[in-house]
Amino acid sequence: MTQTPNIPPIIESDDKEYRDSGVPSTVAIAGHPFHPLLVTFPIAFLTAALPTDLAYWFTEDAFWAKVSVWLIGAGIVTGLIAAVTGLLDFLRIERVRQHSAGWLHMSGNVVALLLSSVNLAVRLADPAAAVVPIGLILSAIVATLLGVTGWYGAELIYRHKVAVIGYGPNHRP
Repeated sequence: MTQTPNIPPIIESDDKEYRDSGVPSTVAIAGHPFHPLLVTFPIAFLTAALPTDLAYWFTEDAFWAKVSVWLIGAGIVTGLIAAVTGLLDFLRIERVRQHSAGWLHMSGNVVALLLSSVNLAVRLADPAAAVVPIGLILSAIVATLLGVTGWYGAELIYRHKVAVIGYGPNHRP
């Protein structure tokens, strides 16, 4: 007779939260949340400003400085749209406010949008002149900050089961 090895459970916590079916987003269509979809745009735009700033720094081609301005502008606009959906979930879902990940995710993204606004403002008059060093530094800070806040957003979804399609134990597909 073969014995089954003693395999520890995947979830070691007895915390009820990890075993529940999750909390659906309050801004969704057919259970599909908008916020995780919308955040892909500002993340892409704002982090792409860092490589275009580096491209300007290495080539001194003003094209790259102008691309950075457009990327930052698009990142701010799409970031504000994503922020509205995230804020609605933050205000309506108690579980988000109960965890430091929710507060860090929100406040970090607000800071990223504010820094991006400063980054755009310093570039508007002369995009090329503002890249080195201030634009490059701001772009690097924002890209790093978005990586950190993205981590906390994932914590909310995967660890705390926020904005998931929640099905109870009696759900039948």
